[in-house]
Amino acid sequence: MTQDQIKLNPNRLVQFLEKPMAEFTKADILRVIEEFEIEMINFRYMANDGRLKTLNFIINSLEHADEVLTSGERVDGSSLFPFLEAGSSDLYVIPRFRTAFINPFAEIPTLDILCAFYTKDGEPFNMAPEYTLAKAGRAFREATGGMEFEVMGELEYYVIAPKEEIYLPADQRGYHASRPFCKFEDLRTEAMRLIAQTGGLIKYGHSEVGNFTVGDTMYEQNEIEFLPTTLEDAADQLLIAKWILRSLAYQYGVEVTFAPKITIGKAGSGMHIHTRVSHNGQNMYVGADGLTPIAHKTIAGILDLAGSLTAFGNTNPTSYFRLVPHQEAPTNICWGDRNRSAMVRVPLGWTRGSGNMMAHANPLEAKTDVDFSHKQTIELRTPDGSANIYLLLAGMAVAARHGFEMANAEQYAKERYVSVNIFEHEDVLKRLAVLPDSCAASADQLERDRAIYEKDGIFAPQLIDGIIGGLRTYNDRTLRAEIGNDAQKTLQLVEQFIQCG
Repeated sequence: MTQDQIKLNPNRLVQFLEKPMAEFTKADILRVIEEFEIEMINFRYMANDGRLKTLNFIINSLEHADEVLTSGERVDGSSLFPFLEAGSSDLYVIPRFRTAFINPFAEIPTLDILCAFYTKDGEPFNMAPEYTLAKAGRAFREATGGMEFEVMGELEYYVIAPKEEIYLPADQRGYHASRPFCKFEDLRTEAMRLIAQTGGLIKYGHSEVGNFTVGDTMYEQNEIEFLPTTLEDAADQLLIAKWILRSLAYQYGVEVTFAPKITIGKAGSGMHIHTRVSHNGQNMYVGADGLTPIAHKTIAGILDLAGSLTAFGNTNPTSYFRLVPHQEAPTNICWGDRNRSAMVRVPLGWTRGSGNMMAHANPLEAKTDVDFSHKQTIELRTPDGSANIYLLLAGMAVAARHGFEMANAEQYAKERYVSVNIFEHEDVLKRLAVLPDSCAASADQLERDRAIYEKDGIFAPQLIDGIIGGLRTYNDRTLRAEIGNDAQKTLQLVEQFIQCG
């Protein structure tokens, strides 16, 4: 890490320790506690509901802090993971030092650290979300000769607030609006700053399409998008970002929701996931002739497991009120270039010579032949804010690995390529498989594909059982047809899941 990278890094601990977060040690954390006069340590971890949990420690000495950091603490696993039996549910939470950050909301100096789960025997808890993700990443590297499956997320959300009468944007026309038409630009930019201070790698933020009012209430959609990074870091960053957005909204006296659907006829919120396969720093998706066989194999694996991936990425009934035909959210299993009606999209990318645009816009600058192909990603547009982030990314890594192992992967991808708006071409639509339309159907797909996820012990069978059982408890197989376009019934359902994930 260069001095410039340290100096400009928003994370105060990186600046103080002069090293990247990945290299933080227990000794470093103890130095931070002493230098920053830390009074409290918060252990943080995610459980079955996808939200950040907290265990607080008041620190009375460095020796006490050392003990807390070394031994972790015992928690009730059955309260965190409903599929565990209460009689054998004691778990340990052990801090992962590389995730440490100064809590931006605490009134006293507080250090937060994300944790990993361990069993009573000191072994990694086989069903823990973060351990499942680590296993999936390791299996992908082993299957591909050391390639890395990297991801980045797009976090869409609505701000719900009392209606303001002036400078209201046109209904469903809020895309990239600026203040004063975008009322909560300050909330978004402040959240971006705080997320960066905790280690989040942010690409950009902007207002989104969704803007509407109901009575005296205003709904404004925004988005924060991240940069590609490792599986585990990407999951950690998304989890913390959601916590920061909600905490900041609470300070503003408004509400933030990541719910996939708000009401009929208005834009829902997705959590699109971009992927990139790299090896020795090179993006393996792009070659001299465009997308590589590696890219096509990754696409094939994701398409083949698309139905069961909804079990991790679309986890409550309102998810399937977003995934309906003739809207931007996908319903059919296909892929395309820059095609927003496709489930998997290859967005507009950069190639060698793209810097010429910069020179054209700025005549004083010279043309450049810099290779920007590292910016090319492949985007899965299905997931939403109800997702269990760790299990979703683990499932996607399994799907990518599956693509490498499919005998006919490239042909499989070729047959599912679309270059048109599928909803305007009935012949194309008819040949494409459809995504599940309910949690019950999603559970069926996971049951069908479970052997692929359980291969090599990545997803524990009991974890898969718990996910399937949880999805089926909604009993929603015909719910979408029953509710139809009934706005009142839809609103009641949305209210039930407004703070999912």
